[in-house]
Amino acid sequence: MKTFQTIIMVLFLTGSLLAQKAETPQHSFEINGKINFIRQTESGVIIIGGTGGLVGIKPGAQKPHFTFSEYGKIKEEELTFIPMSPYVMIDEGAFGKSRKTVIDVVSGKKLFATEEQGWSIINSADIFLPQNKLVITGANNRKSALGVYDLLDGSEVKLMHFKANSPQFITKPVIIDGGLLIGSNKSLMRIDLEKGNIVWENKELSKISWLTSDPSGKEIYAFENKGESTRIHKISSTGNLLWQKERKIKGNIYQFQILPNGLACVSNTVSKNGKVESKISFLSPSDGTDLWEKAPKIKDYVTHFYIQDDGILFGLSGGGINKIDFNGTPLFKKPMKTGDNIHVMANTPKGLIYITDSDCNIVDLKTGESIWAKELKFKRAKLVTDTYDPDRHRYLISTGTELISIDENTGEINHLAEYKFKGSEYPNSLEIRNEGILLSSDQNMVLLNFDGTQKFHVFYQAPGKTAAGAILAGAMVVASTAAAVGSSVSAELHRDVNNIGGGHYALGDYTMTGKMQKEMASSYAKMAGSSFAEMTKRFSATAATENAQFILTKLDDGIGLVKINKDTSQIEKEVILKDRKPMYEVDDLAGLLYYVANANTIYIYDLNL
Repeated sequence: MKTFQTIIMVLFLTGSLLAQKAETPQHSFEINGKINFIRQTESGVIIIGGTGGLVGIKPGAQKPHFTFSEYGKIKEEELTFIPMSPYVMIDEGAFGKSRKTVIDVVSGKKLFATEEQGWSIINSADIFLPQNKLVITGANNRKSALGVYDLLDGSEVKLMHFKANSPQFITKPVIIDGGLLIGSNKSLMRIDLEKGNIVWENKELSKISWLTSDPSGKEIYAFENKGESTRIHKISSTGNLLWQKERKIKGNIYQFQILPNGLACVSNTVSKNGKVESKISFLSPSDGTDLWEKAPKIKDYVTHFYIQDDGILFGLSGGGINKIDFNGTPLFKKPMKTGDNIHVMANTPKGLIYITDSDCNIVDLKTGESIWAKELKFKRAKLVTDTYDPDRHRYLISTGTELISIDENTGEINHLAEYKFKGSEYPNSLEIRNEGILLSSDQNMVLLNFDGTQKFHVFYQAPGKTAAGAILAGAMVVASTAAAVGSSVSAELHRDVNNIGGGHYALGDYTMTGKMQKEMASSYAKMAGSSFAEMTKRFSATAATENAQFILTKLDDGIGLVKINKDTSQIEKEVILKDRKPMYEVDDLAGLLYYVANANTIYIYDLNL
C-alpha cells in the first residue's frame, strides 16, 4: 500500500542545476507586523501568523481574504486546527484569563469570540461534526454557563446559566440523537439543543469521563475512570440506569465497539516494568457480564483491531495476528507468528495481507493459513514502503535497500532490484507510474523499469540538514495527522456520537494511493455549508503537480526550490529563495509555492508555469 501522499509536499535535494531561473513571483503581498510562521491547512488556505495577528490566503488568490488582529501577536502553539474541517480555534492566555476565537479559514468569517459573547472563563470548548456545533462551558457574565453555537453562521443556539453552587462540568460532551449529553461532578444530564432545557438528569452518575452510544442513541454507555480501572454504566435514552451494577474493567479502555451480539472491549494495563498489555473482553449488553468463559491471553499491546462478520481480528505490537469468534473461540488453528511492527493489515481478493519489518504474507481469513507456498521473509527492513501494481497483479515492497515483488495469485517472490540511497536515507515513497516504479526520499529519486532495471538515480545533498529536517518534520506531522484522522472522522459522519481512540472498525482494502483523497472529498461532501463544498472540490480535483517532486537545493545563486519531473528526472523550474533556512509551504494540489521573502512579505509562485 503506497504511503499517503502528503497534501503539503516538501522534499529536499541539492546539486548543480542548469534549468532556467524563475525568480519573479506571480504574486506578492505584505502583512502588518513580522511573520513568525506559515502553515497550510487541509482546505488549502495558507495561514500566516506573527506580531500583527493572523492572515489567511486562498489558493490562487492575489491578496488575503481575512485578517485577525484583535489578539495582536499570534503564536503557532495557540492555534488548534480542527481535523477534516475549515475551522481553526485560537486559544490565547492561561486558565482563568483565556480568550478563544473560532474562524472558518475558507470563508474568512469569525464565528465565535469569547469576549464578544460574554465569556470570561472557558473550561472546555468542543467542536462537533457533522453537526457543526461548538459547545462551551465556563463562566458567562460571571455565572456558570453552557453555550451552544452554530458554526455554519456563528449564531447562538442556546446559552444556559446556572445558579450558585452550580455543577462543574468534567465530561467531554457528546451529541446523541439530537441532544447534548454532558456530565458534571454532581450528575449526568441531557440538554435539548433546540429548547435549551434539561430533559433529564441522573444524579447517580457523577464524574463520568466520557460517553458513547449505539447508532440509534437508545443505549448509552458512560465511562468512569477510577485510577487503574474503568467503570462502565449503561443508561437509556431517558436517563435511567439499565444495568443494576456497573461493570468494572481493569485498566483504561482503548476500544469499545457496540455490536448486535455484544460489546467488544479492549483495555490496557501497564506493568511495573512499564510494558503495556491489552485484554479483549466481550460483554453482555443486557447486564455487562463477560460472555467469554476464557478470554484469549495476549501479553502484548493490541495495535490493530477489526470487527468482522464472524469475529474479531487483531494484531499485536510485538508481532502476531489472531482471530476469535464472538464466543471467544479461536478461529485460526493457531495464532499467526509475524515479525515485529505490523505496518499493514488489509483485505485483498485472496485474503488478508500483512507486512511487518521482516516478513509479508497473505493468509486465509477463516483458517489463518498461508495461501502462498511460503511467506516472504527479508532482512529486518530499514524503512518499509509498499504498493500494489494492478496491471501486473503483484505487490511491491521496499525494505529500504531492496525492492521485492510478490505475485498475488501464486505468491511467487521476485527480488526485483537492489539500491542504496545516499545521505543515510531510505525510500519513504513507492509509486507506480506509467514510466516505471518510482522510489523517493528527501534527497534521492530512483526510477526503475517494471522488470527492476534502473532508469535513473539522482541524489543531491541538502543545503542544511537542520533546516531541511525541521521543515520536513513539520510538514509530515500535518500530513500524517490529516491521514490518521481522515478515516475515523469519515466513519464518524455516519453517527451522532464521538467514539474513543484511533480504533479500526472494519478491515480496509489494500489499494493504491489516491483513494484516501477521494474518501476525504466524500467526507466533506456529507457536511453542510459552503466551506465544506469548497473543500470537496479541492480534494475531488487531480493534484496539479502529481508528476513533479519539489526539492530544496543549493543553486549557483543561492538556496532555491526546484521542480523535478518524476518520469525524466529533468528540472522543469527553479525558484531562488536566497535563504539557508527558508520559511515556505508547497501546495501540492494547487501547485503553488508560498515563500516568506522577508519579515513581512509573502511571495507566491505558480509551479505549473
